[in-house]
Amino acid sequence: TIDFPEFLSLMARKMKDTDTEEELIEAFKVFDRDGNGFISAAELRHVMTNLGEKLTDEEVDEMIREADVDGDGQINYEEFVRMMMAK
Repeated sequence: TIDFPEFLSLMARKMKDTDTEEELIEAFKVFDRDGNGFISAAELRHVMTNLGEKLTDEEVDEMIREADVDGDGQINYEEFVRMMMAK
């Protein structure tokens, strides 16, 4: 299993050259598969699975909770940027 700090460092490694606004927007779009401006638990699980990380529902929910500043159960762009910059 992977915990949230490990997830962040994994993402930071994959994106260590990704600090421009443009690249962050592109990365967000990869997660936000339906384009609604939010990353849901299902979208996060899908991307993590594609990255080779098999996560339980609990792990995905925990990752959402860690990044979800406004408590709406999903990750918006601002929360995503904050999460990615927290590396």
